Amino acid sequence: MRALVQRVTRASVEVEGELVSEIGPGMLVLLGVRKGDSEAQAEKVASKLLKLRIFEDDEGRMNEPLGDREILCISQFTLYGDTRKGNRPSWIEAAGGEEAEPLYDMVCERLGAKKGVFGADMKVDLVNDGPVTLLVET
Repeated sequence: MRALVQRVTRASVEVEGELVSEIGPGMLVLLGVRKGDSEAQAEKVASKLLKLRIFEDDEGRMNEPLGDREILCISQFTLYGDTRKGNRPSWIEAAGGEEAEPLYDMVCERLGAKKGVFGADMKVDLVNDGPVTLLVET
């Protein structure tokens, strides 16, 4: 499982021109599920994300966890795009919808995250804070 995490001042997601979810300060999580990922891995990535100390403390150091801030979590199978051969990505490692959606839902629930629409063509808007962007893998 892979999560691309961005510290944001705000983020939102639209589907077919309609606002689905939006958050203020917090984290935008793009979550990719690989074939064979398990509930244990979903639990591990959610726990890691909740504990990440990527927010500034009173001294201006990245030392604070999420706290009362919000999370927007978007399903992102393209995180498993393999571009090592040729110019067209291969999605062979990405889990299919039947396998990925329950794990995506589990992570979102554990995070208390607002969500996009699984499998939809989403338009994600964000203001990256810092910018701070991290890749978290299990």
